[in-house]
Amino acid sequence: MARFADRCRNCQLDFKSSDVGGGPEVFLILIVGTIVAGGAIMLDLRYSPVWWVHLVWIPLATGLTIAGLRVSKAALFYQSYRHKAGEGRIVK
Repeated sequence: MARFADRCRNCQLDFKSSDVGGGPEVFLILIVGTIVAGGAIMLDLRYSPVWWVHLVWIPLATGLTIAGLRVSKAALFYQSYRHKAGEGRIVK
Protein backbone atom coordinates (compact mmCIF):
# COMPACT_ATOMS: atom_id res chain seq x y z
CA MET A 1 0.00 0.00 0.00
CA ALA A 2 1.28 3.49 -0.81
CA ARG A 3 1.71 5.60 2.32
CA PHE A 4 2.34 9.26 2.97
CA ALA A 5 5.21 10.59 5.03
CA ASP A 6 4.27 12.27 8.32
CA ARG A 7 5.17 15.77 7.07
CA CYS A 8 6.17 17.50 3.85
CA ARG A 9 9.93 18.06 3.66
CA ASN A 10 9.53 21.52 2.12
CA CYS A 11 6.54 23.21 3.78
CA GLN A 12 6.08 21.00 6.90
CA LEU A 13 2.42 20.34 6.01
CA ASP A 14 1.04 17.70 8.37
CA PHE A 15 -0.15 14.81 6.19
CA LYS A 16 -1.82 13.11 9.15
CA SER A 17 -4.46 15.86 9.25
CA SER A 18 -6.14 14.61 6.06
CA ASP A 19 -6.04 10.84 6.25
CA VAL A 20 -7.54 9.44 3.04
CA GLY A 21 -7.79 5.88 4.37
CA GLY A 22 -8.56 3.09 1.91
CA GLY A 23 -10.83 5.05 -0.41
CA PRO A 24 -8.37 5.45 -3.28
CA GLU A 25 -7.67 1.71 -3.40
CA VAL A 26 -11.36 0.86 -3.64
CA PHE A 27 -12.01 3.30 -6.49
CA LEU A 28 -8.86 2.21 -8.29
CA ILE A 29 -9.71 -1.50 -8.06
CA LEU A 30 -13.22 -0.84 -9.39
CA ILE A 31 -11.88 1.21 -12.31
CA VAL A 32 -9.09 -1.25 -13.18
CA GLY A 33 -11.49 -4.18 -12.78
CA THR A 34 -13.90 -2.59 -15.24
CA ILE A 35 -11.14 -1.95 -17.76
CA VAL A 36 -9.71 -5.47 -17.47
CA ALA A 37 -13.06 -7.27 -17.49
CA GLY A 38 -14.30 -5.20 -20.45
CA GLY A 39 -11.07 -5.78 -22.34
CA ALA A 40 -11.15 -9.52 -21.67
CA ILE A 41 -14.76 -9.82 -22.80
CA MET A 42 -14.15 -7.78 -25.96
CA LEU A 43 -11.03 -9.78 -26.81
CA ASP A 44 -12.85 -13.04 -26.32
CA LEU A 45 -15.89 -12.01 -28.39
CA ARG A 46 -13.85 -10.60 -31.29
CA TYR A 47 -11.03 -13.11 -31.64
CA SER A 48 -11.91 -16.18 -29.52
CA PRO A 49 -8.27 -16.82 -28.57
CA VAL A 50 -6.99 -19.86 -26.69
CA TRP A 51 -7.44 -19.65 -22.92
CA TRP A 52 -3.83 -18.85 -22.05
CA VAL A 53 -3.95 -15.58 -24.01
CA HIS A 54 -6.15 -14.23 -21.22
CA LEU A 55 -3.25 -14.59 -18.77
CA VAL A 56 -2.04 -11.20 -20.07
CA TRP A 57 -4.75 -9.55 -17.96
CA ILE A 58 -3.07 -10.54 -14.67
CA PRO A 59 0.11 -8.46 -15.08
CA LEU A 60 -1.87 -5.68 -16.76
CA ALA A 61 -4.28 -5.39 -13.82
CA THR A 62 -1.41 -5.55 -11.33
CA GLY A 63 0.58 -2.90 -13.18
CA LEU A 64 -2.36 -0.53 -13.56
CA THR A 65 -3.23 -0.85 -9.88
CA ILE A 66 0.30 -0.29 -8.60
CA ALA A 67 0.94 2.58 -11.01
CA GLY A 68 -2.31 4.27 -10.09
CA LEU A 69 -1.97 4.04 -6.31
CA ARG A 70 0.28 7.07 -5.85
CA VAL A 71 -1.75 9.19 -8.22
CA SER A 72 -5.11 8.26 -6.71
CA LYS A 73 -3.94 8.74 -3.11
CA ALA A 74 -2.39 12.10 -3.97
CA ALA A 75 -5.54 13.23 -5.81
CA LEU A 76 -7.82 12.29 -2.91
CA PHE A 77 -5.46 13.95 -0.40
CA TYR A 78 -5.46 17.10 -2.51
CA GLN A 79 -9.25 17.21 -2.60
CA SER A 80 -9.43 16.57 1.13
CA TYR A 81 -6.95 19.36 1.87
CA ARG A 82 -8.50 21.81 -0.59
CA HIS A 83 -11.99 21.44 0.84
CA LYS A 84 -10.77 21.28 4.47
CA ALA A 85 -12.41 17.90 4.96
CA GLY A 86 -12.49 16.57 8.50
CA GLU A 87 -14.34 14.28 10.78
CA GLY A 88 -18.03 14.92 11.15
CA ARG A 89 -19.16 16.76 14.26
CA ILE A 90 -22.62 17.09 15.74
CA VAL A 91 -23.41 20.72 16.53
CA LYS A 92 -25.67 21.17 19.53
